[in-house]
Amino acid sequence: MSQANTMDEIQKRRTFAIISHPDAGKTTLTEKFLLYGGAIRTAGSVKSRRTQKHAVSDWMEIEKQRGISVTSSVLQFNYDGFCINILDTPGHQDFSEDTYRTLVAADSAVMVIDSAKGVEEQTKKLFKVCKMRGIPIFTFINKLDAQGKDPLELIEDIENALGIRAFPMDWPIGCGKGFKGVYNRLKKHIELFDDGDHGQSIVNTVECDLQDENLADLLGQDLHEKLLEDIELLDMAGDDYSLDQILAGELTPVFFGSAMTNFGVEPFLKAFLDITQPPQPRKSNLGDVQPTKDYFSGFIFKIQANMNPAHRDRIAFLRICSGKFEKGMMTNLVQKNKKVKLAQPQQFLAQDRAMVEEAYPGDIIGIHDPGIFNIGDTLCSSDLKLQYEGIPQFAPEHFMKISTINALKRKQFLKGVSQLAEEGSIQVFKPRFTGAEELIIGVVGVLQFEVLEYRLNNEYGVEIKKQHLPYNYIRWIEQENYDPSKFKLTSDAIVAETEDGNPVLLCQYEWSIRQVIERNEGVVLHETHLRTN
Repeated sequence: MSQANTMDEIQKRRTFAIISHPDAGKTTLTEKFLLYGGAIRTAGSVKSRRTQKHAVSDWMEIEKQRGISVTSSVLQFNYDGFCINILDTPGHQDFSEDTYRTLVAADSAVMVIDSAKGVEEQTKKLFKVCKMRGIPIFTFINKLDAQGKDPLELIEDIENALGIRAFPMDWPIGCGKGFKGVYNRLKKHIELFDDGDHGQSIVNTVECDLQDENLADLLGQDLHEKLLEDIELLDMAGDDYSLDQILAGELTPVFFGSAMTNFGVEPFLKAFLDITQPPQPRKSNLGDVQPTKDYFSGFIFKIQANMNPAHRDRIAFLRICSGKFEKGMMTNLVQKNKKVKLAQPQQFLAQDRAMVEEAYPGDIIGIHDPGIFNIGDTLCSSDLKLQYEGIPQFAPEHFMKISTINALKRKQFLKGVSQLAEEGSIQVFKPRFTGAEELIIGVVGVLQFEVLEYRLNNEYGVEIKKQHLPYNYIRWIEQENYDPSKFKLTSDAIVAETEDGNPVLLCQYEWSIRQVIERNEGVVLHETHLRTN
C-alpha cells in the first residue's frame, strides 16, 4: 500500500474512551454506536441477564453474573467512512486501575452523565485523568426520556464539579414523559423525539425549523415559550463555541439524548466524528512521534490473562502510534532490546476476535504475550531506542493482606497475583518486618478484591485467606539517601515496598501525609508513580 493510502487510513481513525459513573448508560450508548455502525443487529441490555442477552462489551463470566462491566473492552467498527476504536471502560464504582491506564491509549473521551443525578464521584476521578492528559472531552447527558434535573442545573454542575466550561450543542425540550426532542444550536433546527421500538433498532430523527408556524401547536404553548427563553439565555450568557478550546480539553461540548431509545445517539456520533481529530503525535524520549512516520511503533497499555479460559492465553493490548502494522512483522521490544515477531495479531468486538492482517495509528490490536511484555513497553520496527512516555500507576484506595490457604499452592498463588497485577486489576506491596507468605494488595475499587478471589480460585486453583487493612491513602516515597530505619512515621502509618523495591507510605488519615513530610527532611510523597520497565 502506498504512503498516500496509509495517510488516508490514518485520517479515518478515531480512538476514544467512554467514561461514566455506574448506571449512567455508558454500555448502552456503546452498543448503540455499534448498532449504527452495523456491527450488531439488535441491542442487548445489561439489565436483561435473565434472558442471557448480556451486553456486547461484557465478556468475563463474573460480569455476566453481576450485570456490570469489570474490565475494559476494546471495540472496533466502521461508520460513515470512519474506522472507530472504542475503549469501553468499567463504570462500576469498584472499577480498577486498568480503567485509568486505558484512558492513556485514547485520543479523546466521551463522558456519559445521568440526567437525574448529574456529575457523580467516579466520573470526577476519570475526568481528572482525562484532564491531566489534556484530551478533548465530549459530554452526553443521558436518560432524557426519564425525569431528571433542570438542564441549566446540569450544565452548572459540570462546570463547578469538573472545572471545565461547557457548551450545549443542543438543548432539551421537556423531559421525562413530556420529552419532545432537542434544539440543535449549531444547525438551528429542532429534532423531534420518537421512541420507535424502544431502541432495538435504528431510528430516524424528524427535523423541523424553529420558525415553523406549527411549532407552538406541536410542542405546546408552555414548552414553546420556555424553549425560546432558554435559547435566548444561552446565547446571551453561555460560553461561545470554540473548536480550539474543545480540542485542547478546555471546553466540553454537551449533547442531550436517550441511549436506551436511541434518540440523539446518531446526531451525537456524527457531531463527535466531525469535531474530533485523527491520531495526533505522541510524546516519547525522542520527542513527538508523528503517526505518519514510515516506521511502525506503539505501546502496550493493557495485559489480559485468560481471555479464553480453555487456552489460558495472555493478550497484550497495543496502541499503534506510527506507521503501518502488518501481520508477522518483526519488531524491537525496546525496553528489553529483544526482537519480537507479531505473528497472531487480533482485533476485538468484546469477546469476539478476528485475525488482523494490517492496522494503522489509532488502532488497538491484541498480541500474544508469552510472558515478556509489561505495561508501558514500546514496540518499534526500526532500531531506534524509542520509548513512549511511561504509564503512571495511580494511588489505590483500599488495601487487604492476603496469603494462600494451601502452602503447596504457593507457586500458583504468586503467579496469579503477579499476572493480575500486570493486567492492572491490583497493585502488590510487600510488608516490611513480616513473613514472606503475606502480600498487601491495593485496589482502586473494592470489587477488585472479589475479582481477585474469583479469578485466583477459578483460573489458578488457589484459595486465599484475607484481612482487610484500615489504610485509605498511599504515597510513593522519594528521598535522597532514604533509610527505612530512620524514616519517621505517624501512629496510623506503615512503610511497604512495591514489587520492584520502591518504598511506599500507607496511612489511614490524610493529615498523616503532611505529618510525614514535616518529620522527614527532603522527602517527596507522590500520588502517582511512573513505572520503569
